[in-house]
Amino acid sequence: MKAQELKDKTPDQLKDQLLALKKEAFNLRFQQATGQLESTARMRAVRRDVARVKTILNQKAAEAAASN
Repeated sequence: MKAQELKDKTPDQLKDQLLALKKEAFNLRFQQATGQLESTARMRAVRRDVARVKTILNQKAAEAAASN
């Protein structure tokens, strides 16, 4: 997931994306605990995507606060 793709989304879309990523991270942790996880690299990618979404959300909130 690219940061530019996220910047084009609305805050509501970003929140939905964040929720989906957190659910995926939970499922990946569950799979790892039960020994069913095949791709450990996906955990890192999801964690980084969560960070990207949170960063863009914070930037949009700051822009909104500055414009008011």
